Amino acid sequence: MIEVYAIVSLESKNIYVGMALSAERRLKEHNIGKSRYTSSFRPWKLFHVEYFPDWKQARVREKYLKSGVGKEFLKSLVP
Repeated sequence: MIEVYAIVSLESKNIYVGMALSAERRLKEHNIGKSRYTSSFRPWKLFHVEYFPDWKQARVREKYLKSGVGKEFLKSLVP
């Protein structure tokens, strides 16, 4: 299963959307600074995960969540 995930910066409230085999493992990587973009906004908190059977379907959903409408949907979910 491929996981499309959304994380929120606890400092700046930025939202980042990505996909990985394990959202929890990827969150740890974001929080230790392995990603250039997300390292500036640490710490991050995982708040949304969706599961897909293949990379193609996951990529379609990831692109939607990165769009304006998708970002508004995610903002409504942020705790």
